[in-house]
Amino acid sequence: MKTRAITGFFFIAVLIAVVLFGPYTFVASFVLIGTACVHEFYKMVRKTDIRPLVSLGVVSSFMILVLVAATCVEIDAKLTGWYALVPVFVIYIAALFRQTSNPVQDIAYTLFGLVYAAVPFLFFMGLGFINKTYNPYLPLGFLILLWTNDTGAYLAGRSFGKRKLFERISPNKTWEGFVGGVLLAVVVALNLERYFGSLSQMEWISVAIIIGVFGTLGDLVESMLKRNVGVKDSGSILPGHGGLLDRFDGLLMAAPLVYFFLELI
Repeated sequence: MKTRAITGFFFIAVLIAVVLFGPYTFVASFVLIGTACVHEFYKMVRKTDIRPLVSLGVVSSFMILVLVAATCVEIDAKLTGWYALVPVFVIYIAALFRQTSNPVQDIAYTLFGLVYAAVPFLFFMGLGFINKTYNPYLPLGFLILLWTNDTGAYLAGRSFGKRKLFERISPNKTWEGFVGGVLLAVVVALNLERYFGSLSQMEWISVAIIIGVFGTLGDLVESMLKRNVGVKDSGSILPGHGGLLDRFDGLLMAAPLVYFFLELI
């Protein structure tokens, strides 16, 4: 528990710092995090009969993330954009030369890794530039609400949890924990307009509800994936917490939806 608490403290402190230090630090950090998550995904799913094209998948994710990051900070990224597509097409061709029993399955897992673990970070980076100029308070508010939802779900689940949410997928999650997480996120959202501005109070509350609902579903999807491939954690880079995907599983589904919501309003 002590190791988990120390790791969690430094993990949160580092993320807050990279968001507040400015646009270049923000996009550079999340390009690396997104790429690391893709690599972690490939390590997690790799088995005797599942052999994703790791190098090409990681290079593709890195180039795509760099393309969006460069666009966000208004760097001419046309050349990067063309190059980002090359490894994706090479994945199909490379599978022809690999002596594996399920080449189509390998391609599918390689591309799924890009969609599942890299694309959500494109939208998360986009949150910082949704008004064209960098605003750290939108991605920071997103992270705070995500962490608040997790904390509320844990506390409510431990104190009142009785009715299982998805016992087949995650036996520890309960409806009471789910509701507690959303409610605590909404309570925090009530104060974000006062301290962060950027959105109205109702808009922050809407973002909190989206994160509470779809962040939980993202967590369940990752649990389903881990059960499917027979692993407990996505990795071991964060002592006491597992891997990066274990920490960002809620972001993977919530970030694109929050981005689309804010674009609509």
